[in-house]
Order: sequence, then structure tokens, then C-alpha cells
Amino acid sequence: MPNHDYTQTELLVTVASSLLEDRKSAILGTGLPLLAGLLAQKTHAPSLLLIFEAGGVGAQVPRLPVSVGDSRTFFRATMAGSMHDVMSAGQAGHIDYGFLGAAQIDRYGNLNTTVLGPHNLPNVRLPGSGGAADIGSFSWQTIVIMQQDRRRFVRKLDFLTTPGYLDGPGARERAGLPYGTGPYRIITPLGLYDFEPESKQMRLIAVHPGVTVEAALTASEFELLVAEQVATTAAPTAEQLAIMHELDPAGLIVGR
Repeated sequence: MPNHDYTQTELLVTVASSLLEDRKSAILGTGLPLLAGLLAQKTHAPSLLLIFEAGGVGAQVPRLPVSVGDSRTFFRATMAGSMHDVMSAGQAGHIDYGFLGAAQIDRYGNLNTTVLGPHNLPNVRLPGSGGAADIGSFSWQTIVIMQQDRRRFVRKLDFLTTPGYLDGPGARERAGLPYGTGPYRIITPLGLYDFEPESKQMRLIAVHPGVTVEAALTASEFELLVAEQVATTAAPTAEQLAIMHELDPAGLIVGR
């Protein structure tokens, strides 16, 4: 990505933030997803309900928390509950957006955060599911933020941690997952992806400023679908940049 008046991280936070609608609920992971949710609240979605895996619901977070268990995720919260409460809310259909990261993803949006290589003798052992399997199973729309290259966008996962559309149309429902749930958007440093409604396969819908469609397509081991018109994502505004740095004065995510 060429030099701009913003960093790649600031762009990704802005794009992620733009996906979150007002008067919806979102369960946020540590780091970039959390900052995206806070930015949305400060701009276009003031009534976005923020939910944290450790049990905080509806907190008025003053600054970027270090983790989802940080005491700031309970500041002036509607509820100070538990992980059980949060996951139960997901199973009951009360979580609109789930934000996840991943080490690997396939064409149907299935995620691996468990191991790279054979499960019994892995090359790399990753953090594992945590709440990711529940979040990806029961949130109405799952948003994934991750790096993109041919080692991460793979034909076959080394391990299936979190279900996307499994092996295609109807597979989630056959597995007993709620009808209408599933992957919604994938955000990478190259572009923005959705899932074609009929085939449930990943589709490029936008590239970031300075990125070509060809660059996004070649950074995938599987064949990506391409929308009829590929848009270009909007760069962060001066206001958005100022808010991000105000929320993250220590530079945990956006730097100094």
C-alpha cells in the first residue's frame, strides 16, 4: 500500500467501523475490533451496544481497553455479567455482529485459530477458539479482520475452529446452526469481501486505495469471486483519525 496520511491499521479500523450500524449489538475482541466499535459509537452509531466476552454489556468505554477483561469494559455498563451470560445472549439470538480474527480462512468463511500443520504434531500451536466458535456460530453476522496471503487464504484449513458456511449452501442449517447466521464481511490489508448469496463463496467487493484487484486475487490459494463492480474503500477522515488517537492515546493499536 503506498504512503498516505494514515496508516494501514487506521484504514482497517475505519473500514471495520463503517460496517457497524446504529441500534445494533456487537461482541468485540481485543485490539482492532474493539477500537472499530468505539469509533463507530463516536461517529455514526451512538446507540451501538458493545458486548465484551468477559461479561461487560453496554459499557461507556472512555479509552481503549487492554483486553476484553479490562475494567474499562465494565465502566457505566448496563450489565456486569459473565462469559456465560454473553455466550447465552448469542445463543438466544441477541448479538447482531461478531468480530473475529483468524490465521486461516477458506472460500466458505470457515476459520482456523487452533493449529498450523497436523493437529497431533503441529508446526505452530495457535491460541485456539476461546469464544470464537460460539461467536461464529450464533452471531447473526460475523466480521473477520485478518492478514491476507496464500498461506492464510487457503483451499483447505489445517483445522476447523469456527464454522463459516462449512461446505456451502445449506450446510450451516444441516449442522443445526440458526438459519440466517454466518460470515458477513472479511477485511484484509488488500480489500473487503462478502459472500455471494447463492454459492456462499467469498467475493471481492472493494479494494483499498492504491491496491489493484489483481493484487487481491493473487493473494489467495483458492479462486475468489469478484463483484461486477469493485469499489474502493473510503480513506479515514481527519475527524476519524483524531477520534482514534483520542481513544488510543497509548498507541496500543494505531501507534503514536
